[in-house]
Amino acid sequence: MIESLREAFVRDRSVIAAELRPPRAELDAVAGMDAWIDTYHAVRRLARDETFVFLTDSAVGQQEEDNLRHLSANLGAQAPRDRIVPFLTCKHTLVHCLGYADRARALGFEALVVLGGDRHVGVPRCVGHSWELRTLIRARHPDLLLGGWANPARDPAAQVGYLLAPTAAADFFLTQIVSHHDPAPVERFLNEGRRRELTLPGLFGVFYYRSAHPRTLATLGRFLDVPAEALTREFGAGATAEEICARTIRTLLDLGSPALLRQQPPGRPRRAGPLSRHGTSEGPLVP
Repeated sequence: MIESLREAFVRDRSVIAAELRPPRAELDAVAGMDAWIDTYHAVRRLARDETFVFLTDSAVGQQEEDNLRHLSANLGAQAPRDRIVPFLTCKHTLVHCLGYADRARALGFEALVVLGGDRHVGVPRCVGHSWELRTLIRARHPDLLLGGWANPARDPAAQVGYLLAPTAAADFFLTQIVSHHDPAPVERFLNEGRRRELTLPGLFGVFYYRSAHPRTLATLGRFLDVPAEALTREFGAGATAEEICARTIRTLLDLGSPALLRQQPPGRPRRAGPLSRHGTSEGPLVP
């Protein structure tokens, strides 16, 4: 039975999720069309398989195509909108951001992840913090499920405090990428959340590293905390990409993490295949 993200959170069920990047805006017409065809195949297949799909907005500091415009034009009526969750960053004009939320709701999307966006690259934010934009969107669309953000690698008291703040305007949250190579920050974050009775559902970021190619890891390291040496050792010892990803998932489950989000690395989307991109969620941070 297909459930919406809201229903999955309410029922405290496992959640399968994948995060994909739309094609880069600077691709030429032919390359862009080819990349979007791959994206459509991936989104449709994952959604049909009852997997939640998150589509990023200006990931890793690069301008991406308008994910909502392409989704609405090409997904067709068959694709379940309640299983597809677009991202919206504050790296646009305020008029664009509010119009984007209006379009998302009008097109039948039931959830939207609203993030600040990297301050150090690209255009400036239209508001100082993502909660300000979520508050404005909430006033226009009180029934739209809104996602926020937390970074377990930073001070856990502050991060949990942001999520508990009356101004947070978030119904769930995603996190920065975490790894089994350094589980201590996740454990501290989870313990702080339990201590302060944080009940928001959360999806922890689990990156799918396809290889330990030095150039790729160096590029990713500009945006993420990449355990390059440890990954190089694991791949060198014969571990597969799936095995390395699964180790992080198992570590999070052992820590009592309530949710996982399997991510695809930046680059052209590939057609979804077996064990391609998935994660699990077991509901709120505190039962």
